[in-house]
Amino acid sequence: MAADSLDRTDILLLAELQRAGRQTNAELAERVNLSPSACLRRVQRLEREGVISGYRALLDPERLGLGLHAFVRVQLDHHDSAAIASFGDFVNQWDEVIACHALTGDMDYLLHVAVRDLEHFSRFLLDRLLAQAGVDDVNSSFVLRTVKADRGLPLDGG
Repeated sequence: MAADSLDRTDILLLAELQRAGRQTNAELAERVNLSPSACLRRVQRLEREGVISGYRALLDPERLGLGLHAFVRVQLDHHDSAAIASFGDFVNQWDEVIACHALTGDMDYLLHVAVRDLEHFSRFLLDRLLAQAGVDDVNSSFVLRTVKADRGLPLDGG
């Protein structure tokens, strides 16, 4: 489904679900001025077409003992398909990596890492990331505070 095929009501539904995904269908229908049955049909269509890819709880990392976050830029020493696939396989095994993005520019990947403390980060960096064959360079930046957290995707079209 293309973004331009979403109507105003679809956008309202998506915005509401991003804001409060646990609300009942009746509550959602009322907020977007639809009957509950029409609302449910639209949400099911958005799910079926992959616009809504899933639902999940937002967890507080501090309360889970994951108070240290870092962004780690990684450069590989080889860029053939085997090296890229191998790195991707390793990253997907590491629970500390909560997101990994392939980049343009000087570095190949940006990892978002969540750990308990500096010692945990040090063990992750030395025992996992730097021990991974094919990693040429790593540059880390620690999050001091979050100014704007992920609040969902912009849906205003602009």
